[in-house]
Amino acid sequence: MGVVRHVVCAMSGGVDSSVSALLLKRMGYHVTGVFMKNWDSQDERGVCSSERDCEDAYKVCKRLDMPFHQVSYVKEYWHEVFRVYEKGRTPNPYIISYKHIKFKHFYQYAVNTLGADAMATGHYARTSQEDEEVFQQKHVPPPRTLFRDRFEIRKPARLYQGADRLKDQTFFLSQISQDALRHTIFPLAGLTKDFVKKIAAEAGFQHVLKKKESMGICFIGERDFENFILEVCLMQGTNWCPVIFFLKPKPGNFVSIEDGKIMGQHKGWFTLTLGQRARIGGQVDPWFVVDKDITTGDVFVGPTTNHPALFRDTIQTDRFHWIAEDPPAELVRTQMMECLFRFNNRMPLTPCTVTLNLDGSVWVMLREPIRALTPGQFAVLYKGDECLGSGKIIRLGPTKFTLQKGQDCLSCPPKDTNQQHPEPFS
Repeated sequence: MGVVRHVVCAMSGGVDSSVSALLLKRMGYHVTGVFMKNWDSQDERGVCSSERDCEDAYKVCKRLDMPFHQVSYVKEYWHEVFRVYEKGRTPNPYIISYKHIKFKHFYQYAVNTLGADAMATGHYARTSQEDEEVFQQKHVPPPRTLFRDRFEIRKPARLYQGADRLKDQTFFLSQISQDALRHTIFPLAGLTKDFVKKIAAEAGFQHVLKKKESMGICFIGERDFENFILEVCLMQGTNWCPVIFFLKPKPGNFVSIEDGKIMGQHKGWFTLTLGQRARIGGQVDPWFVVDKDITTGDVFVGPTTNHPALFRDTIQTDRFHWIAEDPPAELVRTQMMECLFRFNNRMPLTPCTVTLNLDGSVWVMLREPIRALTPGQFAVLYKGDECLGSGKIIRLGPTKFTLQKGQDCLSCPPKDTNQQHPEPFS
């Protein structure tokens, strides 16, 4: 008989991870289920469902005759996920938590502590590797320079969209390391959500089928992320944790982007995201957040949901994370490449042109302006159905509103200022 491969499966207590574990067992692997505790339920005043999720995951493992473990990453979440709010950014917590927690700390725990040959998750995504190739991979340290030795022969694992495009989760996996991807199996790669539910029903996983699918952040439940942080600050006080001293609620003004008029006050800029409706007392018509000044605390608002101050067609990222580790050959050769862009997992893919800079950052020029592009969010690029990777947005191009104002100034007749400021050479 051949060697039985050991796979550690991340268990969330939901239907996707439960079916993933079942499929791995059917493939003949020795499977260990691990539940990650990412938030302290005692601080949630009974709101967090972590304990119930853990119990549900344990029931599945018991039914499948699998070893079960629980590991806590509460401290790591505070220091590696929440800290990105320090600079006033509005990040995507999923992308950051997957990069630092699931595909770093959890991956290392699976391989180094539990001795796994590979790890598996219930994400709707697929890779360029067959399962057997995963077990043949060796650990390779990431490159220390922007570009690798051009004579080095490599065959990197690539990340592709799953069969169920409506549930595709490659957007959230866009910061995954090459080493973690090479050692990861996605059992649901070729399945649709409906078929996964059918498998769960046939397996008798009724307790996970009845659960409402989570649409919130994986460690805080259904509540809004920014309001969650504000709630924690108010509840615990800024001395509770040194990581959140910068999140002390600081009221500021809502300021009209059009005429600079103060429209009202807000409780703190970090509770507001670009494009959302601003709750301004005394205003009959809705106003929407179009910009923030974290130095003064001012939040700029516009009178319509599609105000031109919300639309831009150019962004710059920090050093881009290429999943294959190297930029695409086309981009290296010509410094420009046509591809597809999104900064929100629910938005359709948008055609764009990417320019590679010497420091590894990229400029993204969109074919059409997009609403509410936000610093701190991730620009995720695709070529066909391959997810190339992502970079954090650090700079925005001018808004349509700014460009329109510039055009208006150019079309205005010049003022006669000759008497006050005569031409020097007249």
